[in-house]
Amino acid sequence: MRSGENKAPLSAPSSLLATQPMPRILIVAPSWIGDTLLAQPLLRRLHERLGRVRIDALAPPWCGPLLVRMPEIDEVIAAPFAHGELKLRARWKLGRELAQRRYDQAIILPNSFKSALIPFFADIPLRTGYAGEFRYGLLNLMHKLDKAKLPLMAERYAQLAEKPGAELPRPLPRVHLQTDPVNTARTTARLNLDRSRPVAVFCPGAEYGPAKRWPVQHFAALARELAARNYAVWLIGSAKDAQLGEEIRAQSAGLCDNLCGRTELAAAIDLISCARLVVSNDSGLMHVAAALGKPLIALYGSSSPAHTPPLSLASQPGSARIVKIDIACSPCFARSCPLGHFKCMNELLPAQVLAEIDALLEPRPAAT
Repeated sequence: MRSGENKAPLSAPSSLLATQPMPRILIVAPSWIGDTLLAQPLLRRLHERLGRVRIDALAPPWCGPLLVRMPEIDEVIAAPFAHGELKLRARWKLGRELAQRRYDQAIILPNSFKSALIPFFADIPLRTGYAGEFRYGLLNLMHKLDKAKLPLMAERYAQLAEKPGAELPRPLPRVHLQTDPVNTARTTARLNLDRSRPVAVFCPGAEYGPAKRWPVQHFAALARELAARNYAVWLIGSAKDAQLGEEIRAQSAGLCDNLCGRTELAAAIDLISCARLVVSNDSGLMHVAAALGKPLIALYGSSSPAHTPPLSLASQPGSARIVKIDIACSPCFARSCPLGHFKCMNELLPAQVLAEIDALLEPRPAAT
């Protein structure tokens, strides 16, 4: 999968001469959409430090559309392995193919043993990552994770651009995804979507599990309120979210367009770029909305914004709001509510979310 077309050039420090060899870096990307977006500050930091650098990404096919839209990435290489698959011979074969590219460094973002195999098989001389899962030997530039010092996943990834033990420069670089207006127009026309009104995008899914999903009836109630304010409401998610979206559409009296499973990820990114407002569970699409700079309401239940917040909170103050209720058992980080009551999401009522929307979108006085 090529990713170098139609990209804005990245600036290089004037101190670097064009005659210097260009470093070649391979990023072994995470297997989750949200984590892939949280890796973008690392990519930006590599460009800041090295100037002229080629960065390719080895990623599962479902994360490729995100990396293609990051201006820091030159090429995306598909890693044809499902979650949990070892396929040692296939990894060896891909590693030997990549050896011909003569990368100077690999940065391995997942902490698993198998994620470090391909750079080892590719004879990449510098192989960087965090200690874990018996990776000694596979990695030869090892970082030790200080969770208290680096609470955010994005910080942990960005630290891999520095020398082990070095201070991480803050704030983190801003994330950004490129969009395709032509593809957006084609997709909205194909789906017969109304863009004459302001668009509210709901992202009701969460791949990790139901404990991260705001209830259907709450999304439906919020959709009715926003439709009464002349919003067009689009439900965006994967094919796994299609039934969820249909339930929201039905309970909102048909006031939503259920687009779950009707677009590929690339088209979903372009559709989210149309939004005046995004309401999302803590999911990959939440991080997409943040990377696009959209006004965002991020709903948290079993997970924690202390670990994976939308990065626009820091880079664009006032562009996003975290909405959650504080109860003793949250965050539990479970896939399903272990106590069976699901209070963290059931008791997060639409009226509270609507109040947060009003606070997010209220006009602010012009700076003097």
